[in-house]
Amino acid sequence: MALTTLPGASMVHKESRESWNNDTADVEKSKKEEPGSQQIVLDLHSPDVRQIVRRIDRRLVITAGCMYSVSLIDRANLGAANIAGMSADLRLDIGYRYVCIPSLLENLQCAYKGKSLIALVFFISYTLFQSPATILCRKLGPRYFLPGISLAWGGLLIGFGFPTKWEDLVVMRTLLGLLEAGFLPGCLYLISTWYTRYDLQKRLTVFYIIGFFSSGLGGILAYGLMQMNGLGGLAGWRWIFIMEGIITIFIAIVSYFTLVDFPDQAHKTSNFLTRAECETIIHLIDLGRGDASEEPWNFKKWASSGKDPIIWGYGICFFGFTAITYGVAYFLPLILRDRMGFSMAASQCLIAPPYFVASVYMYCTAWLSDKYHIRGPIIAVNTLVGVAGLCLMGLVQNSGVAYFGVFLICCGFNTNIPACMAYQSNNIRGQWKRAFCSASFIGLGGVGGVAGSLMYRSQDAPSYRLGLYLSVGFAALVLVILALNTWYFRRENAKADRGDKVLQGHPGFRYTI
Repeated sequence: MALTTLPGASMVHKESRESWNNDTADVEKSKKEEPGSQQIVLDLHSPDVRQIVRRIDRRLVITAGCMYSVSLIDRANLGAANIAGMSADLRLDIGYRYVCIPSLLENLQCAYKGKSLIALVFFISYTLFQSPATILCRKLGPRYFLPGISLAWGGLLIGFGFPTKWEDLVVMRTLLGLLEAGFLPGCLYLISTWYTRYDLQKRLTVFYIIGFFSSGLGGILAYGLMQMNGLGGLAGWRWIFIMEGIITIFIAIVSYFTLVDFPDQAHKTSNFLTRAECETIIHLIDLGRGDASEEPWNFKKWASSGKDPIIWGYGICFFGFTAITYGVAYFLPLILRDRMGFSMAASQCLIAPPYFVASVYMYCTAWLSDKYHIRGPIIAVNTLVGVAGLCLMGLVQNSGVAYFGVFLICCGFNTNIPACMAYQSNNIRGQWKRAFCSASFIGLGGVGGVAGSLMYRSQDAPSYRLGLYLSVGFAALVLVILALNTWYFRRENAKADRGDKVLQGHPGFRYTI
């Protein structure tokens, strides 16, 4: 249904030309009666619309978050299985099959992934298949695609419990990367199609927090499953894969019934929302960016999105943040023990509090960012908070002050993961450009995960200066990109306000600073 058929549409276009960032909450309230449908209410803050949004929150954000949590657990269980006997059974201690640098890392993090063939092949297929997988998500629909690939990798994970030689793991880890490649960009793409530009970051943050918290239980779950050692004649490490595969399959099946499809298809694939309710959401999003409806497949349009340097700027920012957060997550137990002098038991226990505080900080900044319609400045402030934490953690001798730095690192850099997702989503337009950007964005994040695993080397203990300097360098690069984007966005918005230019193919589009 075209926007121009709505009463008051001229006012909408006039207001959007004057100030895009006023969003749908500030446009004139409009209603239209359509044959065969209920009344469509175009007011983001009306009780009826907010009720629809809350229902979508419960179905979409929570379901996607639960699927994300098993995705994180499934890709990270290799280390737990390694110390539970997999290394000895499959002779992973030879060459670069699965090399662990001798240190506490072998007990706490289990593998220095930069030197592990079995760990690295996951990231290769995971990165290469991001783009085609995202196209499939759009073509097949997320309600079929996302639970489908989850079901497939759950079955594959059960197979991880039965290899007899290490080469089998290489093949299966490659397949796991291929299957998981479309999950995170597909979720980012799906969530971004359901929410207006300034309702988005809170939802992405909740999605991230669910996975963030649940994946932290992965080690406890793996430890419990190890106790099944000998049951059915199978080693404990095999039961880790088998049971986590069964859990993944269960969640995939439930997700098929609870996940929401794209807005233009949701009323056709389930009875969760009526046609009128879906059209209400579509119109609200169209008032904000004009790209809610499905576009016909156009390879040229999809591929030409890669010519936009801004898209790669978003990806580089995400690369920097994931490199820093993965690096700290992989090696924080080592840093707590070697750098700050905590015991092994204390090092394990002290990991949780910074992440809990970060989750609260994460949601608060997301609320502020959505309320005041700003992205870049908040990301920049978070980055500076994280850099301050890096300096405290890496340079200050007092263990208490250094540990406080860990809180700042988690608050600053982990918060910027969903913030950066919202930043790029707000500043692109078009279904296929959104699909390309989601894939390239998450793909570069995967490369950042590999980089993070290489930054903190055992020979740099106890100061780990190389990891510290690289992290600060990545943060500085992000700040430069944010500064350039802010300058460019302001200039382009001013041109559009004067009527000299149409941005992203839509007369009302304005970049979110």
